[in-house]
Amino acid sequence: MDINIDFAKSNIKKKGFLDIDIDVNLDLFAEIERLKKEKNAIILAHYYQEPDIQDVADFIGDSLGLAQKAEKTEADIIVFAGVHFMAETAKILNPHKKVLLPDLKAGCSLADSAPAALFRQFKEKHPGHVVISYINCTADIKSLSDIICTSSNAEKIIESLPKDQKIIFAPDKNLGAYLKKKTGRDMVLWNGACIVHEIFSVEKITRLKIRHPKAKVIAHPECEEPVLRLADYIGSTTSLLKYTMNDDGQEYIVATETGILHQMQKESPYKTFIPAPPDNMCACNDCPYMKLNTLEKLYLCMQYEAPEIIMDKNILEAARKPIERMLAISKQYGL
Repeated sequence: MDINIDFAKSNIKKKGFLDIDIDVNLDLFAEIERLKKEKNAIILAHYYQEPDIQDVADFIGDSLGLAQKAEKTEADIIVFAGVHFMAETAKILNPHKKVLLPDLKAGCSLADSAPAALFRQFKEKHPGHVVISYINCTADIKSLSDIICTSSNAEKIIESLPKDQKIIFAPDKNLGAYLKKKTGRDMVLWNGACIVHEIFSVEKITRLKIRHPKAKVIAHPECEEPVLRLADYIGSTTSLLKYTMNDDGQEYIVATETGILHQMQKESPYKTFIPAPPDNMCACNDCPYMKLNTLEKLYLCMQYEAPEIIMDKNILEAARKPIERMLAISKQYGL
């Protein structure tokens, strides 16, 4: 490929992707490994990425694990195979490192559900409340928060506060409602949600349970309450994976993004994993933003070191404090 590097970088920054024909004979796995060594780069991938990306990543995890890994990495370049808020978090924790995202259009419906200007007004209407924001939010929302949490550590973070402390929880109303019920705490919830976890069909899951009477339903707490009522186990993406590894069951109906099934099948090859169906014509529930990243885009991103995450310094510094507070509390509880 004889392509001007500066032009390529400029094109990626403008479009968030690069329209380049890749030689079909190119071994992308080998090329990505070569680029990692040449550039001292690390690939962090979320469980919801496509299997090829998971297989080439240096670390696969949920939001908490990825944030912890990003904080500790000694790599010069962090390539984040996930969505925009995740790459932002890595940049916040590594302001002097280069952070790349294969496709800048890989956003998040949940993060988009909390515009900073409206959230600031919401916060002003509830003085005296501590703001706990789910990590699935923009850097602007993080900068307006007191503590960040993930689905892995949210309960412990809430319990770390005095029992009479009033709390604003944002942006996921379903996770917030689940935590409010579980902890009994006084929490005001922002009205946001994830498109992936909001469209699971209770009727279709019930039908699956009839067809697979021995299957256990496992669900992410971002799901709506009627789906959670059907669940035999509720937990973060990582805890769902660990549950299937340690549980003696053989069949599972999985109510979260389908990317996690790749790791579940790898860890438990003789078990059966059935994606919980959404309330539409599809058989499974993929995040359209997560799936914007491809192995080809990952290779091009590393080759040309773009698109790069660039952030306002003031927002970056303000957003770092609640993330660092989250990481400190998580460490305290051994999470």
